[in-house]
Amino acid sequence: MKLGVIGGGAWGTALAQVAAAKGDETLLWALEAEVVETINADHENRLYLPGTPLHPAIRATTALDHLAACDALLVVTPAQHMRKVLDRLPSRAAPLILCSKGIEDGTGLLLNHVAHQVQPDAPIAVLSGPTFAHEVAAGLPTAVTLAIHNQTLGALLRDRLAGPSFRPYLSDDVTGAEIGGAVKNVLAIACGVVEGKGLGQNARAALIARGFAEMTRFGVSHGARAETLAGLSGLGDLVLTCSSTSSRNFSLGKGLGEGRSAAELMADRRTVAEGAFTAPVLKRVADAAGVDMPIVDAVCALLDGAVSADAAVETLLARPLRSEGV
Repeated sequence: MKLGVIGGGAWGTALAQVAAAKGDETLLWALEAEVVETINADHENRLYLPGTPLHPAIRATTALDHLAACDALLVVTPAQHMRKVLDRLPSRAAPLILCSKGIEDGTGLLLNHVAHQVQPDAPIAVLSGPTFAHEVAAGLPTAVTLAIHNQTLGALLRDRLAGPSFRPYLSDDVTGAEIGGAVKNVLAIACGVVEGKGLGQNARAALIARGFAEMTRFGVSHGARAETLAGLSGLGDLVLTCSSTSSRNFSLGKGLGEGRSAAELMADRRTVAEGAFTAPVLKRVADAAGVDMPIVDAVCALLDGAVSADAAVETLLARPLRSEGV
């Protein structure tokens, strides 16, 4: 099974490394010509993953139509650009494995619904879980969720991606896998604020636990299974991204907690903190569904500049006391 990767950032490059680990030629599409040039000439993505030697079976291109010969595609574009990129692909019946995390702004749709609208003949899978790109690319142990409705096809895709240090666990809960990945990015910003304000490890642990309650409420209200959200693509990813400056979202929140503005922090980023774009649409969808998400509300207000980090924290701490299960 020949795999292609759409997206030449750090995560797309890391997944190309996974796909090529068994020596199978893997085609990576990147927008930037300099990325393509350095991968093909020097087996390194100096722009997004510097210092990591890439497998010689990876070949890069700037032409989307070169992916036509691939049997399945890993789609790793920023969430808000996925529709536009998939629309440029020829209509295809080969599987699309969505590896980005977010909710489309204009429509409020999960990305699997976006992909189905644009490529209705393609089976859609979601790959999500606790994954820092540099660790995956270096071959460090990683476990992820691979969610797809067709479990027979899912087993083929799982076996193609699996390796000694990359373990995909199969699920049929596509909605749950997507929601976990999208919501955790917003919660990671909040945990970064805790770090930036110097509020301590107790506060971060409490925020992770209460954030997970928000994720579960939202997910179950949209048809996800609670056990999926308690797995790799939900709680696992949440713990990872809420605990390290290797997370772009955590780093953004840390800067906000230190008193810098969202505009300043995001102005020069080559990589995308998806939580900043997911937060307002997540709030909108949650409000429409009547789902209470106070941490998400606080992150939105902070990103908008409507409140300071101190005020956002004070608002959360002043909420009425209640039973933990609520």
